[in-house]
This record gives sequence, C-alpha cells and structure tokens, in this order.
Amino acid sequence: MSLDNLKSSLPEYAKDLKLNLGTLSRSTLLNEQQLWGTFLASAAATRNEAVLSEIMDEAKQYLSEEAINAAFGAASVMAMNNVAYRAKNWLGDDYAQVKFGLRMNIISKPGVEKADFELWSMAVSTINGCEHCSVAHDNTVRAEGLTKEQVWEAVRIAATITGVAQVVEIEAAR
Repeated sequence: MSLDNLKSSLPEYAKDLKLNLGTLSRSTLLNEQQLWGTFLASAAATRNEAVLSEIMDEAKQYLSEEAINAAFGAASVMAMNNVAYRAKNWLGDDYAQVKFGLRMNIISKPGVEKADFELWSMAVSTINGCEHCSVAHDNTVRAEGLTKEQVWEAVRIAATITGVAQVVEIEAAR
C-alpha cells in the first residue's frame, strides 16, 4: 500500500508523523470519500510529487474518478482563491468592493457532494494559510451538517500531510 510506502520512508525524527498517518487513515469521523478526498487534496496542495504520487495510488482504491477530479479541483481552485483572497485582505478597504473577476465554476458543480468538496477546500485553505477561505469553508460545511470534530479531522490530515511533505523534502536534500 502506498501510505505504507510513505510511512516506511519517514526517518526516526518523523515518528510522530508516521503514527499520525496511521491513525488518520483509519479515522471513523469522516466517511471514506471525505477521508481520502481530504488526503488527496492535501497531498496536491503540498506540491510534493512523491507525497502526491503515494497518496494518489492509495486514494484510487477508495475514490471514484469524479471524486479524484473534485479533490484536484479543490486543490487547484483554492491555490488561486487563497492567493487572491489573502491579497484582497492585505491591500485593505480600497479593494473590498473590487470585482473578484476569477472563474471558479467548480465550486458550484464539483461532481461530488457539496459538503465533501467544501471540506477538501477548507483543508487546502488551511495548508495555504488563507484565513478568509478557511473560515468561509468551515461555515459552509458546518451548515451542511458536518461537526466541528469532522472539520478538525480534516485539519489534522492537512497538517500531517504537510509535515510529511516537508520531511520528504528534507530527506531529499540530505
């Protein structure tokens, strides 16, 4: 299994990440699509080819092609939106009424349940450090019926995958 490949590649100093990967991959807080879509969208957001490849190999066992595309869609549209929303915030009140002007049709028609796509978008937004988008997607998934524990599980996955990607980079540079 590909997650096992990732875990076995982690050095001793990353033992906590290895343990977290194991625990999170067996989570019962999220359904299978929510869980593996969060893993996949988070892996894409790290921009680490090895991490993405290993997680994608495993996620294919649990996700439909539509869900895989939606997870990648969440990662890509949030890469764009997180930059734009952070910039709008940094630039101040003068930009509050400026038309956003970027297409993001996938958000209204992601090909999976709205709550799942929004959860994946929230996880990616936390990786990308966009407070505005993280809060907006949290509000949406909570309105769709997800609990704060489910949302936090997605954040834990995003955090762990980000840590794993950093370790993979460190080890490649050594």
